[in-house]
Amino acid sequence: MTNEQKLQNAFVEGLGIAAESEFEGLEYRGIEEWDSVAHMQLVSEIETAFDIMLETQDVIDMSSYPVARTIVAKYGITF
Repeated sequence: MTNEQKLQNAFVEGLGIAAESEFEGLEYRGIEEWDSVAHMQLVSEIETAFDIMLETQDVIDMSSYPVARTIVAKYGITF
């Protein structure tokens, strides 16, 4: 599984969305499933998938799928 697939899977599991979703367009509060509670579940899924611990500011800044990819990359994960 590629790191892109891991990130997509974290979104699927964390937000409860379909695996066929258009990930590049996903934004916080842009879909009903991505509310504040689901955001914390998403963070947990990302941390588990990549064996990292996100800093508080990164959790706050994670506003879309592309931003999530950029944030995860800060922890040495390549996409």
